[in-house]
Amino acid sequence: MIKQTLFFSTPVCLSLKNSQLVISWKDTDEKVTRPIEDIGCVVLESQMINITLPLLNELVKNNVAVILCDNKMMPTAMLQSLDSNTTQSENIKSQIAVSEPMKKQAWKQIIEAKIKNQSAVLDMFCKNGSILKPFYANVKSGDTDNREGIAAKIYWTQLFGKDFKRDRCGDSPNELLNYGYSILRAATARALLGSGLLPNLGIFHKSRYNAFPLADDVMEPYRPYVDSIVFNLYADGITELNKDSKMEIMRLLSCDVNIGKVMRPLQIALTFTTASLVKYYAGEIKKISLPFIL
Repeated sequence: MIKQTLFFSTPVCLSLKNSQLVISWKDTDEKVTRPIEDIGCVVLESQMINITLPLLNELVKNNVAVILCDNKMMPTAMLQSLDSNTTQSENIKSQIAVSEPMKKQAWKQIIEAKIKNQSAVLDMFCKNGSILKPFYANVKSGDTDNREGIAAKIYWTQLFGKDFKRDRCGDSPNELLNYGYSILRAATARALLGSGLLPNLGIFHKSRYNAFPLADDVMEPYRPYVDSIVFNLYADGITELNKDSKMEIMRLLSCDVNIGKVMRPLQIALTFTTASLVKYYAGEIKKISLPFIL
């Protein structure tokens, strides 16, 4: 079942009643309800939202990604469940015990999938996707020669032109990309927690200031799905974040993703990826289930 994404950009009152999220407004008696079990992600953008603690607890218990935005309307935090999987303890033991060679092989698979998807995005928009083939065809264990970084420079130039520089604080469409990646990161963290993994223990990304390095690792092959949405927006002359562009980017979570020749919505595909990572850590499989753009 595809989980709903709820986006609140105006002042509302959010509460809980009979396992339902209740949406109400101060100046009207109108109320709207949504079953908690049908919700996958809640984005709280407006700084004037009133939300009850019982509702927050129920959302977290149901592994709903609750994303908080700052006064610039950019995602800044996500509520994290401390008990989201019945086999979490066992999974975490395997996660902690995984060897460095296995981590390096996992990173190799992730980077291969990412660059392949970048190549597919270029082909999708009639760019020169084949230019990236030498990079995804020769990724070493642990990507020791930084194929990812070299491919990225070529990719961004091909996609948005030679004057574009991918920078969080850079010119448009960087702001659109930042927003999409923030949503993707939260959805990835949700999937990891649902699979009983700690998003705090990364494969490649490591920083004392990064709370979700594993989410940053796992989301890498999914980034090109954000890129394709942003490219379409930018090509249509949309260069800044507004209600319409945000809603279009939020469609990311329901876009079609191919894993193992089966098409699934992205938010479902993420759960297949994270579940396969659990098996990889436990030594049950050698290949992680990763997305590929056809």
